Amino acid sequence: MLCRLGGGGRRPLSALQLGAWGPPRAPTPAGGAERPARPLRAVGSVPAVGAGGWSEALAASAPVRGAEELLLGAHAATGLPWWGSILLTTVALRGSITLPLAAQQHYVLAKVENLQPEIKNIARHLNQEVAVRANQLGWSKRVARLTYLKNMRRLVSELYVRDNCHPFKATVLVWIQLPMWIFMSVALRNFSTGAAHAQGFSVQEQLATGGVLWFPDLTAPDSTWILPVSLGVINLLIVEIFALQKMGMSRFQTYITHFIRAVSVLMIPVAATVPSSIVLYWLCSSFMGLLQNLLLRSPRFRQLCRIPLTKGDSDTPYKDLFAAFYSKFISRK
Repeated sequence: MLCRLGGGGRRPLSALQLGAWGPPRAPTPAGGAERPARPLRAVGSVPAVGAGGWSEALAASAPVRGAEELLLGAHAATGLPWWGSILLTTVALRGSITLPLAAQQHYVLAKVENLQPEIKNIARHLNQEVAVRANQLGWSKRVARLTYLKNMRRLVSELYVRDNCHPFKATVLVWIQLPMWIFMSVALRNFSTGAAHAQGFSVQEQLATGGVLWFPDLTAPDSTWILPVSLGVINLLIVEIFALQKMGMSRFQTYITHFIRAVSVLMIPVAATVPSSIVLYWLCSSFMGLLQNLLLRSPRFRQLCRIPLTKGDSDTPYKDLFAAFYSKFISRK
């Protein structure tokens, strides 16, 4: 008989709450009276905001101003040219914020992966127990299915609480990294278009001579397309590393992978039309993301971050990655 998970011990499934079994009951209104319908608000009371209004509000928002102050502070403190200040700020943000969050993400996902055998065992016993109850109480297939799903969700949630590894915690990286990427990009756009000033001097004028090599003007797009193409190649490398790591992906994961590939390719012409300062930030951020993904495959680094071992972990991850990459793209017939 299935046992219920608990902090101090286990109890048989028959001792679960009675409300968890059987069809859900609809609440009965007090006195048999129906509740009056709530009045709908007039559509005209909602103010309309245009696309220009949203972009202007974002450009003048507090997070974007904070990103501008961060860039100006790094430039003033280091004395580096603007291309160096952008690179240094990007590396610092990636190393101090996204890398710890990525390590925490891998920690949570490893724990969730190690729970899968226990979850499968619970599902098998729960399915048997529900079938017995359905025969005893004469439930329909629909009621039995709903009862199974309701109890399965609760038991799996108890597992996540017990091991402190709710999958939502693995999404924290996205909710922080994506806004940070947007705010930094908008801040650099403000600098490149002359919308921000520092000590009476236009940052746009400083960026116009703050580039290096083939892009001396950071306010102009890269006419050689070297930065945009490099950005696309690095983003595609990140996607392929993820795809090679996830063997036997589901249909949904396959669709998401194809979508990200398409976005990576579409980012190339987009990057060719924006100031080089923004593309330089995107390129550095993506390159740091590539290094971050490779670093998190290292057994020593994972052990340092106390990431649990999983069934799919390898002692030679880089050798396996190169072999998989060579087999897929080079030696394919």
